[in-house]
Amino acid sequence: MKNKNQNDIHDLRSALALLQRTPGEYVETSTEVDPQAELSGVYRYVGAGGTCQRPTRKNGPVMMFNTIKGFPQTRVAIGINGSRKRVGQFLDCAAERLGHLLKDSVLTPIDPKLIQGDALCQEVVHYAGDPDFDLRTLLPAPTNTEEDAGPYITMGLCYASDPDTGESDITIHRLCVQSRDELSMWLTPGRHIDAFRMKAEAAGKPLPISISIGVDPAIEVAACFEPPTTPLGFDELSIAGSLRGHAVEMVKCKTINERAIAHAEIVIEGELLPDVRVREDQNTNTGKAMPEFPGYTGEAKAALPVIKVKAVTHRRNPIWRTTMGPGEEHVNMAGIPTEASILAMVERAMPGKLLNVFAHSAGGGKLLAVMQFKKAAAVDEGRQRQAALLAFAAFPELKHVILVDEDVDIFDSDDVMWAMQTRYQGDVDTVFIPGVRCHPLDPSQAAGYSPSITQDGMSCKTIFDCTVPFHLKAHFQRSRFMDVDVKRFLPDFE
Repeated sequence: MKNKNQNDIHDLRSALALLQRTPGEYVETSTEVDPQAELSGVYRYVGAGGTCQRPTRKNGPVMMFNTIKGFPQTRVAIGINGSRKRVGQFLDCAAERLGHLLKDSVLTPIDPKLIQGDALCQEVVHYAGDPDFDLRTLLPAPTNTEEDAGPYITMGLCYASDPDTGESDITIHRLCVQSRDELSMWLTPGRHIDAFRMKAEAAGKPLPISISIGVDPAIEVAACFEPPTTPLGFDELSIAGSLRGHAVEMVKCKTINERAIAHAEIVIEGELLPDVRVREDQNTNTGKAMPEFPGYTGEAKAALPVIKVKAVTHRRNPIWRTTMGPGEEHVNMAGIPTEASILAMVERAMPGKLLNVFAHSAGGGKLLAVMQFKKAAAVDEGRQRQAALLAFAAFPELKHVILVDEDVDIFDSDDVMWAMQTRYQGDVDTVFIPGVRCHPLDPSQAAGYSPSITQDGMSCKTIFDCTVPFHLKAHFQRSRFMDVDVKRFLPDFE
């Protein structure tokens, strides 16, 4: 049944309005908060979850900070996608079926469309040439810890186009405010915008780029798709269009030849400069960047590309959107597209065998997948491991796969661990694949950690096969309890 609120969600504010009507999903405070470390320090307790330092709270509410020290006109929202249930509510889908929904949405893309004239995101315009223009006083970009290299834009939807073909890409990248009009940008190897940047740089030209902040959650999730599901030239905004059933509206930027998301709260317009690099922590010298999804603070990079900002536009009284590097919000935004990619890859090879996938919170939505596989006949034995190999191919940043049977709830870690304790023997059910590239933010991928790692960034990918051998399935039947209507005894039971 369609969620009656689905078509009401068209931007950040309508998503927040929905949560305000949903008990337990939204909290706000008007107590002044310092965006430098304090704001994230608060939300760590309220709802970060994921790989964040304990104590923290999983599936906590969205939090709105109404009074930001030094920024009286701007509020800050955090944790929008920090609960899988909330993402399901936004996308009108059961939480456990989100991977399937996103898989299907890739097959029915709706391209973004350009609107004429000014958009909501351009109600107020600040030009970098203005004497009082300064990103550090204009935008409440927070630091997540006191060690951070500087204020970070963590939820900026970066949009740029191939200088040769005009094909566009949207992704979220680590952006550090370096000066009044400069941002550093860390691009994980293989990202499409980096390919565009390198093309422009080879020609000695800057690459126009827009950064849209505070958008419809469907866009935030869709933007996290990666190859091979969305190859070079595939605009992930078309997936958001499919999820919503209508095209994402774009608007021409004021100062660069690029487009931005029309309903964004804030847009930064700029250019990635050719042959210009900056040390990420040049203003703090901490050696640290910011907390990342595995739960550790990333190292500051020695030489990053620079975005020269030309203008900032925004809605009146804008809402700044931020997230914490380690946390359930990253799990959902990165993990659900990962699930979709794995489901699609395996379904093409062996239809009907892979029932579901969960990109687990412990891996930040990237490093660990739990795959629910159905063995229907003796010839299916071994195919579960082939499915795991396909998962590594579908998502190269994946490190570990846990395989379980159809009677295991992949979203319940206790149930997954139960399967490992009763259906797994380490000497026969573990498959090692050493010497493979994985995600560069995993700190254990270092030559000093294991003699099998010849250079940083390589890993030993591992399959933990916690499925019952088909010929023994009759001996591994779970105890069966009576099906009853609990509400007959407890009418308010949920």
